[in-house]
Amino acid sequence: MDEQEHGPLAGFTVGVTAARRADELIALLRRRGAAVVHGPALRIVPLADDAELLAATKELVAHAPDVVVATTAIGFRGWVEAAEGWGHGEELLGVLRGVELLARGPKVKGAVRAAGLTESWSPTSESMAEVLDRLLAEGVTGRRIALQLHGEPLPGFVEALTAAGAEVVGVPVYRWMPPEDVGPLDRLLDATLARGLDALTFTSAPAAASVFSRAEQRGVRDELLAALRHDVLAVCVGPVTALPLQAEGIDTHQPERFRLGPLVQLLCAELPARARVLPVAGHRVEIRGHAVLVDGGLRPVPPAGMALLGLLARRPGWVVSRADLLRALPGAGRDEHAVETAMARLRSALGAPKLIQTVVKRGYRLALDPTSDHKYDG
Repeated sequence: MDEQEHGPLAGFTVGVTAARRADELIALLRRRGAAVVHGPALRIVPLADDAELLAATKELVAHAPDVVVATTAIGFRGWVEAAEGWGHGEELLGVLRGVELLARGPKVKGAVRAAGLTESWSPTSESMAEVLDRLLAEGVTGRRIALQLHGEPLPGFVEALTAAGAEVVGVPVYRWMPPEDVGPLDRLLDATLARGLDALTFTSAPAAASVFSRAEQRGVRDELLAALRHDVLAVCVGPVTALPLQAEGIDTHQPERFRLGPLVQLLCAELPARARVLPVAGHRVEIRGHAVLVDGGLRPVPPAGMALLGLLARRPGWVVSRADLLRALPGAGRDEHAVETAMARLRSALGAPKLIQTVVKRGYRLALDPTSDHKYDG
């Protein structure tokens, strides 16, 4: 089986923190072979405290924007109704009549027309990506764009407009809140702390902040920071999303285009590049997060086996004692027999028993090819 068949992310595990549009990101990752752990870091609820929405409405009435982007029917209706309740309804509608009003899809278009307005344009695809492409094609330098927020209208939407020279004014009709069920988020955190993830993805700054907040509540914030600084790749959709991580001294990776597709392509380049590749017993061995490619064939390996293989690969060609290997085994206790059991399973999983040699009374070693100079590492 070659990489074309099993996908560039086969053998890697990727964490997803997104709430909205998570299904799309997960599908893109799985299509490329990744295992996915999903723990939504947020939920989106209607604004209970209207102070922010009132302030944004007053600001737009006083200083009309060039463009208004309506993203959801319920959000747009809620905004107009709230403005009417405050006595600013006619003023807001007057502003909306005089600007370029973009409506994302038929439902939003219906809400716009029900308010007595006419949209300037609406995409046939209901896609915020199409709205973004249109705005960028028109040119946004120096333009004020009001965006009716609904969580993540499109990961990277605000970043792309800001990078192109626009001033983006958010109209907060919804608020980010912690998830009602923190179980999936806790499992995602546990996987990160255990180095069971190769990468953790973020599509909004509030999601990153929520992950840190939950880690703090559980008393594992320092451990989380250590994992993201040293072992688990932090991948963000854009620079605004990356800010909470960078403030904690975490190196982040982000695509040049602030979209989900390029984010996944970035993972397809970064994760295989970080895999360890060794010539062993006449085979090409590539060690990935939870699997090994032996001559291009994908071999899933249990966690205990990956722990042993990781230690052997750190000093390829050198003998590693049973005692050292036992320490590397998760929860193995003191019985060196556990090493023999895990080693037998590892050899079976690899499908090529001669990759790992038993050195009598000393331990085990990777049978590094004699032509390789890897044995002199470390």
